[in-house]
Amino acid sequence: MRKKLKFVITAFLTLSSTLFYAQNHEIKGTVTSESGNPLEFATIFVKGSQTSTTTDALGKFTISATHNSPTLIVSLLGYKTKEIVARDHFVDIQLEFESNSLDEIVVVGSRNPKKSKLETAVPVDVVNLAKIRNTTPQTTTNDILTYLIPSFNSNRQSSADGTEHIDPASLRGLGPDQVLVLINGKRRHTTSLVNYQNTVGNGSVGTDLSAIPASAIKRIEVLRDGAAAQYGSDAIAGVINLVLKDNAGLEANATYGSTSRNDGQTTNLNLNYGSKIGNKGGFINLSAEFNDRQKTNRSQNHNLIIFDQSAQGNFFAYDFADDPAQSRQIDDNLLAQNGLKRDDFNFQIGDAKIQNIQGFFNASIPLNDHIEFYANGGVSHRKGTGYGFRRLPSETESVVTSIFPFGFQPELNSVVTDLSSSVGLKFKFGEWKLDVSNTIGENKFVYDVSNTNNFSLGDNSPTEFKAGNHSFLQNTVNADITRLYKDVFSGLNVAFGAEYRFEKYKIVPGEEASYVDGGAQSFPGFSPLNQVDEKRNSVGVYGDIEADITDKFLVGIAGRYEDYTDFGSTINGKLSLRYKILDNLSVRGALSSGFRAPSLHQQYFNNIATDVVDGQLLNSGIFRNDSEVAKQLGIPKLKEETSRNYSFGIVYSPLKQLHITADYYHIRIDNRIILTGNLGNDAFGEPVPELRNLFAQYGAQTGRFFTNAINTTTNGVDVVIDYDLNLGRGKMNLSLLYNYNDNKVDDNLHNVPAIFAGQEDVYYGPQERSLIESNTPKHKGTFAVNYSIDKWNFLLRNTYFGEVIRDGFPFGGIQKHNGKVVTDLTAAYKITPKVQVAIGANNLFDVFPDKQIYENSYYGVFKYAPVQMGTTGAYYFGRISFSL
Repeated sequence: MRKKLKFVITAFLTLSSTLFYAQNHEIKGTVTSESGNPLEFATIFVKGSQTSTTTDALGKFTISATHNSPTLIVSLLGYKTKEIVARDHFVDIQLEFESNSLDEIVVVGSRNPKKSKLETAVPVDVVNLAKIRNTTPQTTTNDILTYLIPSFNSNRQSSADGTEHIDPASLRGLGPDQVLVLINGKRRHTTSLVNYQNTVGNGSVGTDLSAIPASAIKRIEVLRDGAAAQYGSDAIAGVINLVLKDNAGLEANATYGSTSRNDGQTTNLNLNYGSKIGNKGGFINLSAEFNDRQKTNRSQNHNLIIFDQSAQGNFFAYDFADDPAQSRQIDDNLLAQNGLKRDDFNFQIGDAKIQNIQGFFNASIPLNDHIEFYANGGVSHRKGTGYGFRRLPSETESVVTSIFPFGFQPELNSVVTDLSSSVGLKFKFGEWKLDVSNTIGENKFVYDVSNTNNFSLGDNSPTEFKAGNHSFLQNTVNADITRLYKDVFSGLNVAFGAEYRFEKYKIVPGEEASYVDGGAQSFPGFSPLNQVDEKRNSVGVYGDIEADITDKFLVGIAGRYEDYTDFGSTINGKLSLRYKILDNLSVRGALSSGFRAPSLHQQYFNNIATDVVDGQLLNSGIFRNDSEVAKQLGIPKLKEETSRNYSFGIVYSPLKQLHITADYYHIRIDNRIILTGNLGNDAFGEPVPELRNLFAQYGAQTGRFFTNAINTTTNGVDVVIDYDLNLGRGKMNLSLLYNYNDNKVDDNLHNVPAIFAGQEDVYYGPQERSLIESNTPKHKGTFAVNYSIDKWNFLLRNTYFGEVIRDGFPFGGIQKHNGKVVTDLTAAYKITPKVQVAIGANNLFDVFPDKQIYENSYYGVFKYAPVQMGTTGAYYFGRISFSL
């Protein structure tokens, strides 16, 4: 019995010690660069577990595994991730330098699953947002892309109704609705907002990139080439694909900043968590983000003067003065005695106040070896407050003086809700792959106008109005089939698929007081006459073949047929080529046809709004193309825009760590859809009685219409140079980005009704032309230096925004805004491997566009135009980031 007991105890102790050893298998090692320098903050994971650690300042680490010979995954920003089997208790690991992810496999531009951005036949930029977000001065996707993509531009607008709450963006100087946005390769819906405020992108309907939290985005791929034959309508200028994060661990981030004028304070709080699901590569990623941006004011306030007309008590009227010296006539003491201050009479001109709460998710779950389920989506809830033109007490047909004795500046409060989801299944049938998905999204704008009145209601007028809403819903069902034949030529990829899309656009009226008899000043509400509930659907089929004819010669051919229930069908094609002259030198090019279907918004949006027409505040209507007034004037029905794209470029890598790409492009767009000028005055600004009487029947003095009136030609060049090098114990990245872009509108308009013969400058005049031709810089360049050493990272970036020309026709002047250089500077320090702090500035030297000439500044109030780098000025920030 004792022998048996002794045997059991001995066996138990032996087994226990074995298990204990297995659970505490300790591995030590060092991680160095190819040149032998120790690498700090490299992350080491034990594959198949949650165990991880980081290297110290000497590149050393210690980690435990539950079994012998574990596989270690070693990664570090700027180096290629490496897997190594640790068969001993000590390992020495060398990481290979990575050229800023320039060889990363991309989703857009090629459906071949093996193509990197340097191997595609068309230019593709990759912005690794997850890696740079903690050190860049910008927080929103639009702002980040403006400084990282040479031909991308986005500017905040002021006193522009709903356009203040969604920043219009352009690629290659074309409209916001001529670039297609994808999420994980699936079409993203547009907003419900039509830009009709005579800003860049006038008459277009874009996609709200700010509705997707930047903390949810892993990387951004920008295809700078016409791609309608591959991806469908809207892809005339190119494609932006947002790739969401996957199994990323935990990251929290907090940023606070302010302008040099102590306004525009921003608070950004975000949390992202990604974890694996199962043992077959499944994951779920969750993001939550809060953004708060306070308003800025950049008005020419010193041009206001106030008079004391107190014969029957203290009553103040005020007017504008050309001479800033006259502002000294204001009696501050007299204002104070009446509980007033100068700011009560100043214009509010600047960035709108915005608050945004967002949540997003991304998930993938392999069901078995042949089927994978995936889903992503989210919600964005945004509240914004913008400001209309100030009404003066002397405007006796606008101001109810018993309510607003000193006049008022209306406030437009919008609530923008954006919902989206995409679900799908990926199947593997041998070498074939099938992807079936359904993507749905909706964007809704709800308007509330406050601090204003409806003059027709007199003393009984409310000061706050519910002005109605508009919404847009899009549902896309998609099926893609692909196969890569590795043994045909040097590789042949075949892809084809089909798509069904349903779209619905609605305008819902506001309360009666918001629209009756002229409506709320600044933003009359939508009336029952404006009500819209329209829908359409489209079907499309495509084929895409890409073949490496030899190791040096690539040929791609794509074709797409699409049919819309509201305007007909179209067929488009694309041919792309790449030839490798040397191992480090390739030439590439493409030619394609494209199209953009008129949006439901452009076909059916209509409203009455207050606008500045020839220096006067008037009610201006936007009327549907199928309305009675359109028929009386002979406005034609909308049809699709068509395009022809040509590009040619080179890819050159004289050194392993130096990459140069240069691409020329030519884009011709026919029957481009525009929003006309305000019709109702002649070319000299005098009212046209016949038109005024016609528009008066619909509660407006002037009218505007969407129509296919122009052809445009765009020529440009993109250059991207990227160089990585070791400098002492640190690493440096140098990048140079440059874009030249020239947009021209053909001299001759077409589809102009006979009634407007001789009034072409009113129908589509110099001001509207300048929005396309010269309101975005022809030249834009960025030179950036990023240097990391030990626990520090430094970013110095200079961005040149070229000359912009604005035309204030007919009463404004032509003004050149000289080119400007904006400097960004950031310093980041890792307190621990998991905690980093950063401070820095966007526009360090407080650079502004040239001041506006008086004729273009609405009597001197608009000190700056929102061009080039915008009107915020210097922005200073601090940030703390935590990762686990």
